[in-house]
Amino acid sequence: MYIPKLISGEYMGAYGLTEPGAGSDSGGTLTTADLDGDEYVLNGRKCFITNAHHAGVFIATAVTDKSLGSKGISAFVVPRDTPGFTLEPGEVKLGMRGSDWASLVFQDARIPKDHLLGPEGEGFKTFMKTLEGGRISIGALSLGIAAGAFDCATKYAMEREAFGGTLSDQQAVQFKLADMRVKVEAARHLCYHAARLKDTGASYGTEAAIAKLYASEVAMQVSYDAIQIYGGYGYSREYPVERMWRDAKLCTIGEGTSEIQRIIIGRAVLKAAKSL
Repeated sequence: MYIPKLISGEYMGAYGLTEPGAGSDSGGTLTTADLDGDEYVLNGRKCFITNAHHAGVFIATAVTDKSLGSKGISAFVVPRDTPGFTLEPGEVKLGMRGSDWASLVFQDARIPKDHLLGPEGEGFKTFMKTLEGGRISIGALSLGIAAGAFDCATKYAMEREAFGGTLSDQQAVQFKLADMRVKVEAARHLCYHAARLKDTGASYGTEAAIAKLYASEVAMQVSYDAIQIYGGYGYSREYPVERMWRDAKLCTIGEGTSEIQRIIIGRAVLKAAKSL
């Protein structure tokens, strides 16, 4: 019913996990889903939901059993025209302004019982698995920002005249460009490695976290250095590198903050060490 429309591009889908009080701590979801006859009644709020205004259907988490913690969180398919379900405009963002987002509001929103996605209590696990693939996407997005900032900085350094030559003649600038290139290439290999693992059906959760963590922080570093090479012009809206720096910041937050990625990687390191 929904998949053909999503595939054809008739409308987009959106993923409703984050709440005002449950971001990194997504197990602290407060949105509830109470079974009433043949319907679930949803109440709560989601925020920072990408593509919300363009989505025809949403997958959202809600608590079906408060006594079970994260194991009491289920996933639901919520059509856009569900009575009691509305959108509120998202906050004005620092960057990524071309990417839509909004808040989802559920006020006694009723959906059919068969809109439960998978078994009750499996929603949190399903969403965490989905985030693993999303981290590769954010890594790739970060890589694109970093590569773009590097290309812009290189071109500008070769054109900008200063000290009787171009900026690229200065060893300090050459060293900065060299470091930027190394970081971009390292991020590229990490992202491609995680993607290859996913394509082969192998376990890739840790590698996705590594790729996302490194690439997103590289995007911040490289775009920052690009601004520095541009000097005062880099701080202006005349050139694109200031936008790249603002855009890069979201990559260190979305799909799990850098701190969450370090937790995931650290746990994997210790698990592997214990098995030796």
